[in-house]
Amino acid sequence: MIGELRSVVVDCPDPRGLAGFYGELLGRTVVHDSDDWVTLGGGAGQPRVAFQLAAGLREPRWPDPERPQQFHLDVTVDDIEVAEAKVLALGATRLPGGGADFRVYADPAGHPFCLVWDS
Repeated sequence: MIGELRSVVVDCPDPRGLAGFYGELLGRTVVHDSDDWVTLGGGAGQPRVAFQLAAGLREPRWPDPERPQQFHLDVTVDDIEVAEAKVLALGATRLPGGGADFRVYADPAGHPFCLVWDS
């Protein structure tokens, strides 16, 4: 195992609105709220659910491949350098972007995911 699932992140045009919907649906409360990112807390041993602003997003239309689903996984790791080497060896590609505590990658099929650590 390289890391643990930290969050399921959903791109959307209204993070607060969609977080409200899923908060009610899943019985979870908001643990972080900003204009472009809202996170619902996970229960013991459960990943969080986060909603990320994606202005101009064309909503998904299942099963239309022209309108695919929009989400990515955040994976918590202890050592970013060790984890990066392992995911690259598995076929991931490092993508532009990232921050003080995360790096962005694409899986072998092109789906984005982030490795996250406590900096």
